Parts: sequence; structure tokens; C-alpha cells
Amino acid sequence: MPLRRLSLVAVLSLGSLSLHAQDLATTCHATSSYDLTVSPGRLVFDRPQPLPRQVELRDGSLSTDGTPVSLRPDDQDRLAVFERELRALMPRAKAVAGNGVDMLAAAMHDEGARLSLDPATRTELDRRVATRATELKQRIAASNSTHDWQGNLADQYANQLASDLMPLLANDLGQQAVNAAMTGDLQAAANLRDTAADLTTQLRPRLEQRMQALAPQVQALCPAVQRLAELQQGIRAANGQPLNLLEVGQ
Repeated sequence: MPLRRLSLVAVLSLGSLSLHAQDLATTCHATSSYDLTVSPGRLVFDRPQPLPRQVELRDGSLSTDGTPVSLRPDDQDRLAVFERELRALMPRAKAVAGNGVDMLAAAMHDEGARLSLDPATRTELDRRVATRATELKQRIAASNSTHDWQGNLADQYANQLASDLMPLLANDLGQQAVNAAMTGDLQAAANLRDTAADLTTQLRPRLEQRMQALAPQVQALCPAVQRLAELQQGIRAANGQPLNLLEVGQ
């Protein structure tokens, strides 16, 4: 399971919109095999396999699969710092995610202008995008577990967004084509029909390009991610295996 789920950055910022966004896995080379649930008194990492399946951190104490782990004082201190710094990273990651949602909404507004949509259509487009953006940002704010973002949520959200917006755009372009044909501008009518037909293939790459502007914000999280990976080094589970809650490659 990539850390983009653990951190909520790409899942929320645009991975969950089924767009190719910069995320911690690709930008910071960070991965994790665990899901993470953050609660006021503890952090819980869990996975189906291998052992340990569950790791609980609680203010420097450690238990794995329900068994308390005896730690040296310096390891307790490092785990306490790990927990504190991971908690501090979460709101930063959520802020980047929210910025990504806002960026997508702005990109869709600009697409409406580029397509010269009817003013009423542009207003409705903005309304629908704003509604979806608000829903997603509320979900980001309320979520404290990567379990909230499992399964095919990305595809579901992308399909919902497409089914909500694409007919609106296509209908407007189709009406423009009819109007152009009625005035005798057959070439303009043909171009508009082609634009409507190509929306599903051409819109996504343009949005992806816009989302690249989010990369520096994700990059700014990488030092904190690297720090977390270093803090857990050398600490082992009750079965003697390294924790490896987070792995950062080159």
C-alpha cells in the first residue's frame, strides 16, 4: 500500500479524482504496507499480512499484534517523536489535498471559458464543480484513517464527476454546433461536434497538466517523510521483525 494513501495526499489531492497527481510515493519515494488510523490516544497501523498485522503506538509505547514490546528508553523517545511528527504531518497533507481540490475546480472553470460555453452553462458547471469540491474537502477534513479511501473510490469518484459534467458540456457544444450550422458555418459546426466528441480524451490531459503545479507543495512534505523513516529505524516488533512502518527509497 503506497504512502499516498497513508498520508492522504494524493488520494485526496487528486489521486482520488483519478487524475495523475504528484504524490508521496512518486515524489518522496515513500511507501507503506500498512493502513493508518489516527485517534486521540494512539496510532494504529494494520495490514492483512505479513506479521505483524497490527502495530499500535501510544506516546512512546509499542505493541504489535496485541503484545507489548519492551523498548530501550531511547527507542521509546524516538517512537514518541515519530508519533508526534506524524500527527503534525497529517494537517499539512490535508492542506495540500484541499489545495489540489481547489486547483481542479479552477481548472474546470477555465475549461468552461476556453470552450466558450453559454453563460448559463458555465454557471451550472461552476455550481456542480463547487458542490463536488465541497463534498470532497469535507471528507478530507473528517477522515482520520486510510481505510476511508480504500477500494475503487478513485474510479467511482471519477465516474461520478464525468457523469455529472460531461453531458452538460456536450449538450452546450452540441447546441453551439446546431446554431453554427443554421447560420451556414458548416466548418464551425463540424469543429464543435469534434470538440464535443473528443472531450473525454482531451480534457483529462489538460487537467493533468494543470495539476503538476501541485508538485512543489508535495515536495515540501518530503523532508518530514524522510524524518519519519529515520526515526523508526532499528525498532523491532514483538516477533523480532523490523517495524518498517514506512520505507523511503532513492
